[in-house]
Amino acid sequence: MKKKEYKKELYDLQVQLVEFQKEVIAKKIQVCVIFEGRDTAGKDGTIKRFIEHLSPRDARTVALGIPTSKDKNSWYFQRFAPFLPSRGEIVFFNRSWYNRAGVEKVMGFCTDKEYKIFMEDVGSFENMLVNSGIIFIKYYLDISQKEQEKRLNARRVDPLKQWKLSPIDAQAQKYWDDYSRARDVMLEKTSFDFAPWYIIHTDDKKLLESM
Repeated sequence: MKKKEYKKELYDLQVQLVEFQKEVIAKKIQVCVIFEGRDTAGKDGTIKRFIEHLSPRDARTVALGIPTSKDKNSWYFQRFAPFLPSRGEIVFFNRSWYNRAGVEKVMGFCTDKEYKIFMEDVGSFENMLVNSGIIFIKYYLDISQKEQEKRLNARRVDPLKQWKLSPIDAQAQKYWDDYSRARDVMLEKTSFDFAPWYIIHTDDKKLLESM
């Protein structure tokens, strides 16, 4: 897609988002959108395009840091519940409770028992969200190994992007196959009729392919 075409398409879609938000506010709808995916797959940039022209009073992004000791000693989903949308609000999660099925599983940050419990309970948790009236959408952004390596290298040398490079990101290539296996299990086991996954391939950010 040429730059001019991309900008027009983006503008038209963002106009639709603004119209959608007006309806969300007027009808007091709750909207929760989560973004998961490979490191460097474009979660930050995608969310930025979503919220760029939305009212900041009624749309927010949630990007939680490392769990505290209190978080670790609480019900797993309790950490995320306070950030769910109120009526008339849109919330975008930049990574979510699915950390347990991805990073935590691969890097050994959770036990096998904790992982198993999560996989058994996540469907019930999301079903509660949907049954409560929340519009709930799940996106998984995927990327090729070659493109990920290219973007990781760019982060290392670009002073404006170095904040994006964490110790976990630095391990992304080393554990590529482990992340692939964890991803496949997650997508297979947690794409529910009431909360399916939408998979987006982002090697070319101006030509997103969905599955």
